[in-house]
Amino acid sequence: MGTVFDGENIGSVSSSHEKELDAGALFVLKSKGSWVHCGYHLTTSIVAPPLLSLPFAFASLGWWGGILCLVIGALVTFYSYNLLSMVLEHHAQLGHRHLRFRDMANDILGPRWGRYYVGPIQFMVCYGAVIGSTLLGGQCMKAIYLLLSPSGTMKLYEFVIIFGGLMLMLAQMPSFHSLRHINLISLLLCLAYSACATAGSIYIGSSSKGPEQDYSINSDKETRIFGVFNAIAIIATTFGNGIIPEIQATIAPPVKGQMFKGLCICYAMLTTTFFSVAISGYWAFGNQAGGLILSNFTQNGHNLVPKSFIFITNIFTILQLSAVAVVYLQPTNELLERTFADPKNSEFSTRNMIPRLISRSISVIISTTIAAMLPFFGDINAVIGAFGFLPLDFVLPVIFFNLTFKPSKRRPMFWLNMAIAVVFSVLGVIAAVAAVRQISLDAKTYRLFANVEQGTVQTIVKFMYKSGHRANNSFSPFLLSIYLSISIPFYLFNGGAFAFSLTRKKP
Repeated sequence: MGTVFDGENIGSVSSSHEKELDAGALFVLKSKGSWVHCGYHLTTSIVAPPLLSLPFAFASLGWWGGILCLVIGALVTFYSYNLLSMVLEHHAQLGHRHLRFRDMANDILGPRWGRYYVGPIQFMVCYGAVIGSTLLGGQCMKAIYLLLSPSGTMKLYEFVIIFGGLMLMLAQMPSFHSLRHINLISLLLCLAYSACATAGSIYIGSSSKGPEQDYSINSDKETRIFGVFNAIAIIATTFGNGIIPEIQATIAPPVKGQMFKGLCICYAMLTTTFFSVAISGYWAFGNQAGGLILSNFTQNGHNLVPKSFIFITNIFTILQLSAVAVVYLQPTNELLERTFADPKNSEFSTRNMIPRLISRSISVIISTTIAAMLPFFGDINAVIGAFGFLPLDFVLPVIFFNLTFKPSKRRPMFWLNMAIAVVFSVLGVIAAVAAVRQISLDAKTYRLFANVEQGTVQTIVKFMYKSGHRANNSFSPFLLSIYLSISIPFYLFNGGAFAFSLTRKKP
């Protein structure tokens, strides 16, 4: 079983409890925070710069489809995260507080589920988010550079390395709880760049400088269908978190009701930012909306808003990306701490500080190298999101809830949970196939250390949508068959877990 302990006394870790905790739980997942701090952490992990891609998703769904998917995503994730929190609170009240996602799987599903299923996909999702944030941070830095020096010759990978240098410093923050002030600033930053994106879109859409507002979807049937699947996957993964147990672990006991308050803070920010950016961006640019809405603020080398406005918006985005990256680095830090640190020594002893400095630095260097080498990592991250975010955030919470509380089949909650698990398992397969298809389409543009500009891949996709170009015919059936042979058993595995939750009897 995972790391569990007396849920009422963890706030002041006694010597007896210290012996029960590994170094990862003791040093990284300190339970000293409040529900307000929890709200900061949740907001940073969910309300992040990928929300700037929501107008692009709307371009494939249209007005009603886009708004409907956005509302459903908000409602289902708020519901799922609360279910997960209720399960964590229930076990804490029983005297066994789970600090990590894999601890929950160990205790609820069995040790193999935590070790070979939940643990690996959570690590894959979180480390992928670190790489993706580093890459996007480098792209935003390059956008600022070209804004100030249009004929500049610096390459994308150089800016990725600069962003990685910032991450090297932030990665040394000792614990998740120590990020509370950074994440408060992150909350303000997400409001700031969302307000800028919204204001910029409204300004451009209301002026004669903006593009003609065309909301039609001009493409062949197959491309349109895959576009819808891709858009739904973008919206679903934008709501992704994957570290709810680790965030709840930062709350000092008693934990009952605290996570709900934190989620209310997060979803107040989420509702404000997601809907304003998505609606204003799609209204202003229609089916021309770019992969990041900020890329639409420049057209044919001409700025549609003041240069200083683009500059400050990108600065806000870069700063928040650094906070997002360090939040998603915490599961990796916890794993490294558990492996290399000694819980019997002080957190700041030489014995623990030197391995911490070395291991975390190597972790950041690896993520930065991958981001610099693979500027098309966003396509790969889409596959990771389908494999990771959708099961962790939509499927497993209802499975854990059913196994823990065993709701009656006569209750609507039972059927609601079953519907969520089935629908989002199917969506996971579809989203993953669409993501692999996109990799196949974009493969010809892939180059190591390529000098990719912000939103380049998505711009290529939008061109194909508008022109009706049948590049999708190059999608390899062989590649699809290989992928289906992996993805379908993977989601059947999810289905097996859900069936297990329906048949398992209460002890």
